[in-house]
Amino acid sequence: MRRDPSRCEPASGSTAYWDSVVRQSGGAEPPLWRVHADRATSDLLARWLPDGCVARILKTDLYDETCTAGLVPLLASRARLAIGIDVSPLVAATAVRRSGVRAAACDVRQLPFRADSFDVVVSNSTLDHFARHDDIAAALREIERVLTADGFLVVTLDNPGHPLVRVRNALAPLLQRIGVVPYLVGATHGRRGLHAALVDCGFEPIELTAVHHLPRLALVALQRLAGTRPLAGALRAAGAVEELGRLPTRWWTGQYVAALARPRRAARAASGAAA
Repeated sequence: MRRDPSRCEPASGSTAYWDSVVRQSGGAEPPLWRVHADRATSDLLARWLPDGCVARILKTDLYDETCTAGLVPLLASRARLAIGIDVSPLVAATAVRRSGVRAAACDVRQLPFRADSFDVVVSNSTLDHFARHDDIAAALREIERVLTADGFLVVTLDNPGHPLVRVRNALAPLLQRIGVVPYLVGATHGRRGLHAALVDCGFEPIELTAVHHLPRLALVALQRLAGTRPLAGALRAAGAVEELGRLPTRWWTGQYVAALARPRRAARAASGAAA
């Protein structure tokens, strides 16, 4: 590490904001939508991450792990060392206590790690909380710096092509005031924008898709109707809906765009070796 993670300067207001979000959750039972989201993302990672065990994986935020086991069980099974970061020290500490992940409190735009520190970086719905596309680009460049030349990035962002996401983002200030959306909504990219941003920041996109095809509102409503009744059947049904990701319509039904990419350094090195 280059410096104490506690010295990293977070995005303005972000630390206090995310501290308040995790305090409000107060260790409550994880919502159905959160459990389903973790399963859907874990399925994506299981398809995209390298087979076998890599040395080091970095996850770029830890809010998932304050609500559920999050992605840590899968990441820990794929790496000898899995580290998470979060802009909020409270979120990081809560994730450590709940999931056992090793964690640092810092900003993804200023990572406290040396270049070439990680074989895989997983950034699921982290960068779409920034207000500007410039911030997304700054984070992607920093992620590219800490990845090994033959490493991989898995990144997801809010999908502006999804009708509900588009309406939610347009009405975000109002929805946040009345508590319907309990988190900051920021800038994002669709599939073409994400592809272009990755290329601009030194990555070679390998594959893009869309994930999370059952709207969160449907799962929230279902959980309220079910009350205390078991919801295993609902989770199986929600998992079945993810099959929509195989269809051409996935760009309209998926709530997130997802990309698998690697640093262009790897492609340059491969072409140089071939020559």
